[in-house]
Order: sequence, then C-alpha cells, then structure tokens
Amino acid sequence: MVGGAAAWIAGKWSSILPRYISLGTILLDTIILLTFVARGGLSAGKPWIIEYNADWIPRFGINFHLSMDGLTMLMLFLTFFIGLIAVLISWKEMQEKTGFFHFNILWILAGITGVFLSMDLFLFYFFWEVMLIPMYFLIGIWGNEKRINASYKFFLFTQASGLLMFLAILGLYLVHGSTTGIYTFDYQQLIGTQMSSTMEMLLMLGFLAAFLVKLPVVPFHSWLPDTYTEAPMAGTLILSSVMSKTAAYGLLRFVIPLFPKAVESFAPIGMILGIVGILYGAKLAFAQTDLKRLVAWSSVNHMGFIVLGVFAVNELAYQGVIMQIIAHGVSTGALFVIAGILAERMKTREISVMGGLWTEVPMLGSVGLIFVMASLGLPGMGNFIAEFLILVGTFKSNVALASIASVGLIAGTIYAIRIMQKVFFGKQNSVGKMNDLSVRESIILGAMVIAIFILGLFPRPVLDSAKPAVLKILHANEKTVL
Repeated sequence: MVGGAAAWIAGKWSSILPRYISLGTILLDTIILLTFVARGGLSAGKPWIIEYNADWIPRFGINFHLSMDGLTMLMLFLTFFIGLIAVLISWKEMQEKTGFFHFNILWILAGITGVFLSMDLFLFYFFWEVMLIPMYFLIGIWGNEKRINASYKFFLFTQASGLLMFLAILGLYLVHGSTTGIYTFDYQQLIGTQMSSTMEMLLMLGFLAAFLVKLPVVPFHSWLPDTYTEAPMAGTLILSSVMSKTAAYGLLRFVIPLFPKAVESFAPIGMILGIVGILYGAKLAFAQTDLKRLVAWSSVNHMGFIVLGVFAVNELAYQGVIMQIIAHGVSTGALFVIAGILAERMKTREISVMGGLWTEVPMLGSVGLIFVMASLGLPGMGNFIAEFLILVGTFKSNVALASIASVGLIAGTIYAIRIMQKVFFGKQNSVGKMNDLSVRESIILGAMVIAIFILGLFPRPVLDSAKPAVLKILHANEKTVL
C-alpha cells in the first residue's frame, strides 16, 4: 500500500519512476516473505510460520489478525511472482497516467495479500474489497474498446456477491455470539460454531456466492469473458492468475472448515458444477475466434477442476487443488502474455488472420507450444500433476463423476491444440515481418517456462509445504484424513 501511494505521487514528476517503485516494492515483499519462511520454517509441530494478532476494534470483537502457514506461503509466492510479471509486461505498454496505473496494480496486490493472510473475517472482507476497487479502475481506464461495460459488469458481479458474503459473515458472528456469549470475527474461534443445519447451509451459501462468482463457476461466469478480454494485459494477468485464486483459497480456508455439515450435503452439487465448468469451458474455448477470449474460456475449464477437487473433500484432491491454483496461474498467465504480445504486434486478436507464425516468430512459437501442452495437461508440467491428483481424489469420493470429469481432459486437448494449429502452424496469413521476443519478453516468458517445469518435475516441495494446511482443513472438517 505504501509503495502504491509512492508510485502515484512519483507519477506527477516522472512516467518512469513509478515502474521502478512497483518493481522494487514487489521485490521487497518477496524478500520479506523469504525471510519469514527462513526464520519460521515449516516444522510439522508449528501451526503457523508467523502470526500477528492485535486489537483493532475490540468493542465489536474485530482484531488485526494475520497468519501464514504453508498454504498461505505458496499463495503469496504466486502473488508476488505474477505481480512482477505484470509490472514487467506493462513496462512499455503503459505510457499515460503511469503513477495511477501502478498505484492500482500495487493496491490490488495488497488486497490479495491481505486476503491470503487474514484470520479475522472482518479483516478478510476488508481486504476483499480493497482488491476489487483498483481492478475496476484498471479495467475502466486502461482497458480495450469495450472496457466501460466490462468494468461495470465486473464491479456489479463482484460487489453483489461480496455483499452476500458480508451478510453471511455477520450472520456467523451473531450466531456464534448468541450461543457462546463471545462476539468475535476470529476465524479460529468461529470454527465449530453450533447452529442448525438450515442456518449452516444459508451461511455457507452466502460465502459460496462470493467465491463461485469470483472463480468463476458456471452459471455465475458471464462477467469473465468480457472482463478478461477487455482488461489491459497486466489486469488480465492478475485477474486470471491470482485474483480468481482468492476464491479457491476461500473455499479451502473458510467454507470447508466453518461449515462442514453443509459442505457434506452440498458436495454432490458442487462436484457437478465443477464438471459442468470443465466441459462447458472447453466447448466455448474451442468456439472462440478471438485468441484472448479463447484463453479466457479455458480458465473456466481449469477452474472447474478446482471446484471438483474442493468438494471431493479428501487429501489427494486438496493437494491437487493447490497445485492447480499455482500451475494454472503460471500456464494461463503465460498464454495471456502470448496473446497480448501477438495483439500488440498484429493489432488484432482474431485467430482467422493469424496462421503460420512459427516461421516469423520461432521463439514465441516454441514458448506457445510449451504452454499449450501445459494447458492440456502434458506429463512433466505442473498442470498434469494437479489434474491427476484432483481426478484420483474425486475417484475416491465418486467414481461416476470422476469418470465424466476425465472427458474434460480430452476436451481441453482439443481447444489447446487448436491454438497451435490456427496461430502458429498452417498457411501464413500475416502481412509483413514480425519481431520475435525482445529481451524483456524473453526474460518474462523464460521465468514462466522454468516455473511450469519445476512444478511438473519437482512437485514435492509444493505438496510438502501445503500438506500441514491440508490436514488442518480436513481435521477442522472432522473428516478422516487419508
């Protein structure tokens, strides 16, 4: 937040200085995170790597309570990595109002960071709102032709669903207070609150409203294609790779432990919603003629796997969900970067005017091939590990639904291969010579290539870091840990 304010002020004197402030701020955040991890470690006996709890508004039981465990740590590493990519990819793209642009970027990242760290539900909702308003400005000011409609749609969907979550938070606060005499928003105290099954279901649906819209899940997805397509490249990258993951995190961290019986009752419906998203997202992705819109619909497909895994409610599925959060953030983020680079070079996103680009831009084509293969779940990359674990975990919960979900892998392969066929292979339709990747673009995409292969070839550090948090979630849910 301080870095964002500094970038905005610096923008009054220089258009370049805000970029360096943003880059330095995120690098400093990463160093701080590494310091906490190195000092606190991930020992099995410690519930949190680091924890901070202070009174904020004690009269209403509101604390400034932040905690970080292995799951939070992974989410923050993803946030800062994508944040760095977003700043670097927009280095030359943004030439006007750079101070305000980087203010919004950093405040979005601040809100996302707060969402991942908050252990007080009032504080969680505060940061949930902090990340939404700057994104509205980012889309509305620096987006593409239909940016105004896209920003309105994004704002209305997220604000309306967020309001339902806030009402559910207040409801949980009052229910806990009436049964225990202690009115608090503290997450750890609210776990295990005694309430009727009807009340538990209603409160859970309030949380689900915000999380299922933000992921998004069919049929609450209609804001996504327009928003992802019309947002500037940095905005699309943060939206798809990190902001949508706050909803997946919320499902794991809050919905499952706080409402175990309601989750058990809702699980079959949740898994069906996940399968619908997998198949519907793949179908619509294949039908697109706009490259950026195609990648946007592929996110609906991948988010379906996350929802499926969340409601499978077992350790393997949850490990797969966490891996999918990270792998999707890298692979789909890279595809959006590639789509943005092509749009900037060709002044169009229409797939029909592309074709045969491999001969013109072989480096970009090679990177595109890597991330297309990652998107369809090729072994050796992070997405394969994620989807394999989710499907195995789902198989343990429901064999029939796991079998149907497996068809989604084939559907994903079809739209992913179409990207390579229509954009980089076939007859060359482009006019004039195109420049291949610049040094800056090579560094960005090279880092993402390394990340997706590390996730696929060496997944154990991620799985080991997440395991204590997964076990805590399952234990809070009073389920048998596999």
